[in-house]
Amino acid sequence: MKVSKAQAQENRQRVVEAASLLFRERGYDGVGVVELMAAAGLTHGGFYKQFSSKAALMAESAACGFSQSVRQLEGVDIAQFVENYLSRAHRDVRGPGCTIAGLGGDAARQDDDIKREFGNGIEALVQALGDMLAGQGAPHDRARILALIAQVVGALVLSRACPDTSALSEEILVACRQQVMTQMQNTQA
Repeated sequence: MKVSKAQAQENRQRVVEAASLLFRERGYDGVGVVELMAAAGLTHGGFYKQFSSKAALMAESAACGFSQSVRQLEGVDIAQFVENYLSRAHRDVRGPGCTIAGLGGDAARQDDDIKREFGNGIEALVQALGDMLAGQGAPHDRARILALIAQVVGALVLSRACPDTSALSEEILVACRQQVMTQMQNTQA
């Protein structure tokens, strides 16, 4: 049965969104093409009609994940961002979470197309956080924003590396939330 161009585009978007969630949840090597297509409600036979390779889907799904992250920043202030990012809920639910924390280690071992999407996504986050801080009248130079991203991502990765029920996992989140907010307040004073 022939599929319309509009339906094919809709199917492709479903695959990209499903892949974005699954990759963040399980890593690039933790999900196969058959499972990706099934998660989108499609058969695996159509994969290569949609994508030239799994790596091409990985790059496109990274862009999708970063786009979702940037949209989640709309209407949020810096304190809410830090509180949400360094929360137990974000730590425990990887799929809809941060693309950098979920896939940064994997991306470092991938081809340049995927790394380029990560670079573009990080730039988009820097811009969105800069806009957020400017809207709050807070200092927002690029170095400060990059340090903020590195701190919260690092804290989330460290917390996820510990057993979920460990006191250390929670301690990392709490300590880093407090430290980041103290730094933010000190630079506003």
